[in-house]
Amino acid sequence: MKKVILVFAFLVIAMNLTAQTEEELKATLASKKDSIAAIQGRANALQAQLDALPGWKIGAFGTIGGSLSDFNNWFAQGVPNNSSGNIGFNFNAYANLKQKKFFWRNALTVNLAWVKVDNKDIDTDEEGFTGTTDVFNLSSLYGRNLSEKLAVSGLLEYRTTILDNFNDPGYLDIGVGFTWMPVTDLVVVIHPLNYNFVFADNDSVFESSAGAKIVADYTRRIGAINFKTNLSVFQSYEDNDLSNWTWTNSFSYTLWKAIGVGFDFGLRNNRQEALNFALAQDPPTATSFDDLDNELQSFWTIGLSYAF
Repeated sequence: MKKVILVFAFLVIAMNLTAQTEEELKATLASKKDSIAAIQGRANALQAQLDALPGWKIGAFGTIGGSLSDFNNWFAQGVPNNSSGNIGFNFNAYANLKQKKFFWRNALTVNLAWVKVDNKDIDTDEEGFTGTTDVFNLSSLYGRNLSEKLAVSGLLEYRTTILDNFNDPGYLDIGVGFTWMPVTDLVVVIHPLNYNFVFADNDSVFESSAGAKIVADYTRRIGAINFKTNLSVFQSYEDNDLSNWTWTNSFSYTLWKAIGVGFDFGLRNNRQEALNFALAQDPPTATSFDDLDNELQSFWTIGLSYAF
């Protein structure tokens, strides 16, 4: 009986010591996390001060995604013997000059993707990879400061595809107006005097016109996070069918050194491109802007990211 009582007492004491040790460790861990958060907060504040200094700020980040698959005698699907692969990447780069009286902001966005599906039972499918996502955007914004948050500015923006039909169509916006910078890293461009040059072989669909250009861009790096969102809108003064807008977003989180995970997606509305595609179908799915089914364009990529 005495042995049982001693064993029971020993177990109670051991459990109390373990519980006490666990609570102490949790309390110590909590204090360490608070210390890390405080250090990160001070580091972010110092980085914000560095970003506010005059001079060049240059950076880049991107996302790479891809997959491979192979099926043999997988009868549950329509093509039981096939192999497929896809790869895509997004690249964002910027070079911004900030001075007391003026600024010059330059940005490049490239998003490309390829896919290949090989049906092993036939010999008529296409060889090699086919481009699926094809986005190229280059912009340059110069401004003279009127105040801390407002500037008179000029913008040049060029958009096209590079894998297929380079510069067909291609869009070149040139305009002047004002740039508003309400908070750090957010730039809003409002240019009521803008001309949208459109380069394309099909002159019956694509047409250049004058209009207003509106751009909102937010690019920021916070610790391990890189983030960029850009909305570019052209509103034609001549015909709403000549207007267009594009919204692109890029996000990456660094996990180890410069490598992490990234996600990119974009939305686009362009009636001229939609009509050109509809007229190229056999038979055509539209005859003019009046009977056009203008569906929203979109893309997304997820995969590994790399911060330069």
